[in-house]
Amino acid sequence: MQLTRMPLRTASAVTFFYALGYPIGNLAVGAMTPMAVLVFRFSLAGLLLGAWAAISRVPWPRGRKLAHVAVTGLLMQAVQFCCLYLAVQRGAPAVLCAVVIAMNPVATAVLGALFLRERLGPARILALGLGVAAVLAACASRLVHEHGVDPVFVLLLVALLGLAAGGVYQQRFCADVDFRASVAVQNTVALIPAAVLATLTPFAIHDHLKAGLAVAAVVLLNAGVGVSLYVRAINRHGAAAVAMLFCLIPAVAGVLSWLMLGEHPDIGIGVGLVLGAFACWLNARASRQKRQDDPGRDGRGQNRVETVHDPAVAG
Repeated sequence: MQLTRMPLRTASAVTFFYALGYPIGNLAVGAMTPMAVLVFRFSLAGLLLGAWAAISRVPWPRGRKLAHVAVTGLLMQAVQFCCLYLAVQRGAPAVLCAVVIAMNPVATAVLGALFLRERLGPARILALGLGVAAVLAACASRLVHEHGVDPVFVLLLVALLGLAAGGVYQQRFCADVDFRASVAVQNTVALIPAAVLATLTPFAIHDHLKAGLAVAAVVLLNAGVGVSLYVRAINRHGAAAVAMLFCLIPAVAGVLSWLMLGEHPDIGIGVGLVLGAFACWLNARASRQKRQDDPGRDGRGQNRVETVHDPAVAG
């Protein structure tokens, strides 16, 4: 498939809806406990995407392939969102979550080099260093806690690793599964640990109206509109072009969080925004150059580390 240059309108829409997921997720966690949000999110998203896959008559994964998709669901959905929403409950601002999770393309490239034997060039090594610096700067006020490292810092790192590891696993074993069937299965599988945790932790809805609106926004705007725009952009314009948007997504999430939540990023988060944007730009630039230098390595264009995985990663 011939890739085309991404129009400004497409880039703006993908960036906006991806970034919107972070303040929406914070609003949802403010209206109900994290596991309550996830039980509703995973169940409703699974039904919505499952219906879409059924109507579209796409093939469903079976046997060993189904097991592989289930693993990606546990990593990319359950691990990421359980940790992310618990961090939000402990006071993590939406823009801080965006800065850390936006390092996904860089973290994915590193894990791909370790487990898929992809080569890391100088630009990607520099991007890794900048990415680490961005996360440390953004989390500077939380690195030291009265009882050690702040749990928010640990939760966000585990969320990032879950997303990146799930992306590498998906790329290795599930690249040929239709995204609608794949994400429907992932959400359904992720519902299981979320439901178990919901029975072991407080399950409460503090504001029924706000909770209903927030969950509807998370499912429809993120799992519905966000999925469609994100995957369509990757298919038409390439993963490297979409990864470049991570230079802007945390900043847009910061503006939306200020408008919707009244959050003001501190100096550390501001430094993290700048360093993270540069890290994402370097990584995406290196990915694009690598694809130009070696266009025939994978005829399908699916089995590459620079692929930006699962569109339902925000909020």
